[in-house]
Formats: sequence, C-alpha cells, structure tokens
Amino acid sequence: MSAFNVEIVTPAKPALSASVKSLTLPGTMGEFQVLFNHAPIIATFGVGKITVVKEDGAAVAFATGGGTAEVQNNKVLILADSIEEIQAIDLGRAQSALERAKNRLANDKKNIDVERAEAALARAMNRIRLVEKLEKV
Repeated sequence: MSAFNVEIVTPAKPALSASVKSLTLPGTMGEFQVLFNHAPIIATFGVGKITVVKEDGAAVAFATGGGTAEVQNNKVLILADSIEEIQAIDLGRAQSALERAKNRLANDKKNIDVERAEAALARAMNRIRLVEKLEKV
C-alpha cells in the first residue's frame, strides 16, 4: 500500500504533518476512509474521531470538533475546528467542560448562545467517550 501526505491544522496551530497509509474521518453523512489515489473530494466532518495510520503501521487517534477535508493528488488537507490526540485528553477537564455545558443549557437560554453551548456539550461528550473507549482497550 502506497502512502500519501496528510496535514491537519486548526485555527490555533498545525496539529500533524505526516506520510500515512490511511485516514478515517467522521463525515457528516457517515465515517469515511481515504487511501492512496483517492478521488478528489472536499468534505465536511463532524464531532468524532480521526484515525491516522502512519507508514510504519502505527495508528494515532484524535478527538475532533469537526471541520473540512480536501483530498487531491495524494495530499489531504484537514482544517479542523479543534483536535487533540486522544491519549493527551485530560478526562477531568473534559468532565468539567461537560458539566459547564449542561449547566449553561439548563439555565436561562435567553442569555446564552445555545448553539455554542450545544457544540461544547457535544465536544465534551465525544472526548469523554473516546478516552473511556481507549481505557477499555
């Protein structure tokens, strides 16, 4: 299997630049995988898990808050709203974020940005779910 280049960037910083065998993204219409010589596409992806299998076979998994991916000529550019390696997630911090989001949504909805609070809730739930899955392995 031939390799292709993947670059993942966020508004804050570059997150990954590597030559990989495969890439799996949480597409908004369902999970999809990119392999060498994939057809050109531009796709959005949602809150979920991105899995990268590097040339040496090592897999790296990330929690993401969504974004856009462009695949063209064996190069993938991922513009992620947020991303962090699952092994680096602080479970306590994620649980605190979950509680804050729940509290915001439970209180007066006239004084908050409901869409933003719901997105924060989804990201926190995703981070916790992925860490708990990792701990079971």
